[in-house]
Amino acid sequence: MTEIFSYTACRQLSQMFFAVLFFHGSEYLLAIIFHGKSNVTLKSLLISQQYVLAMIFSVLEYLLELYFFPELKENWWISNLGLLMVVVGEIIRKLAIITAGRAFTHLIQRHHDERHKLITHGVYSIVRHPGYTGFLIWSVGTQIMLCNPVATFAFTLVVWNFFHRRIPYEEYFLRQFFGSEYDEFAKQVPSGIPFVK
Repeated sequence: MTEIFSYTACRQLSQMFFAVLFFHGSEYLLAIIFHGKSNVTLKSLLISQQYVLAMIFSVLEYLLELYFFPELKENWWISNLGLLMVVVGEIIRKLAIITAGRAFTHLIQRHHDERHKLITHGVYSIVRHPGYTGFLIWSVGTQIMLCNPVATFAFTLVVWNFFHRRIPYEEYFLRQFFGSEYDEFAKQVPSGIPFVK
């Protein structure tokens, strides 16, 4: 039981708590800034039932490993690498939101409106889907930060698979909206998710 109150556990769990709180709070705040409070719902917090279950699973893994294999959590270079990934992923995602401004939404747009513009500058000139890239790095980083080997593998697989399905679906509509302009953009700039063209 004393392992739960150790310096390592307090530091890693508090970093995780702060990372999750900051990520979701800033997503919601930026949605309000760019779209107005009346146009934003709690869906902009990006918290689903599956997400909550995944986070519960990761904390349970952490606590079980802390109890049975406390030395596993003492790999500071691994934990600090995860913390760096959390920070980098957060920065990339927020740069994506700020760069796109009103064109950034949490839901895939299936109907074109005047606010929806093709963004090709800033972080979008490096990867087509920097918001997804940032979330992938952030989410996997949270598990590396906790030195959670099982959740690291699971989060990588689940988040990658989610974007592997989502990107072609989203790009179908982007091609409908922007035609050859999007085709040219897609040829020149990678998706930002490994092995997703």
